[in-house]
Amino acid sequence: MYIKRHIEDTINRVSNMYSALIVTGPRQVGKTTVLKHICKDIQYITLDDPGVMQYAKKENGLFFKTYVPSVVLDEVQYSPELFLYIKMIADETKRKRLFFMTGSQAFHLMKNVTESLAGRIGILQMLGMSLREISGREDSAPFRGKQ
Repeated sequence: MYIKRHIEDTINRVSNMYSALIVTGPRQVGKTTVLKHICKDIQYITLDDPGVMQYAKKENGLFFKTYVPSVVLDEVQYSPELFLYIKMIADETKRKRLFFMTGSQAFHLMKNVTESLAGRIGILQMLGMSLREISGREDSAPFRGKQ
């Protein structure tokens, strides 16, 4: 059973502003699940698959001819070589919502992303489920404590 996450509205809003979006965060917080839910009609590619990862690393110039954007790229930190091509495609097409990515919070990943995709990417951090999400509350306003 899918549990709606409060970050979904933010993902949709930010993805309409940029060609690429990356959702970062610790392992097992639901990054992939949320993107698969939001991007049901978009091709999903995981770089966790050793064959796909090798293809992305060795044939990165052909990768996006095989997997034509819009795409969901899961675990993009395994192939930072793709960032140059993501930049080129974003600059050529000027379209929004081309690349939805997940990745670890590793400093080197964020450094590569911010340097190579500046102005082309929205970066969101996702954390574990909140009690509001677990209980199914739609209200995502921050807790303000007792007034």
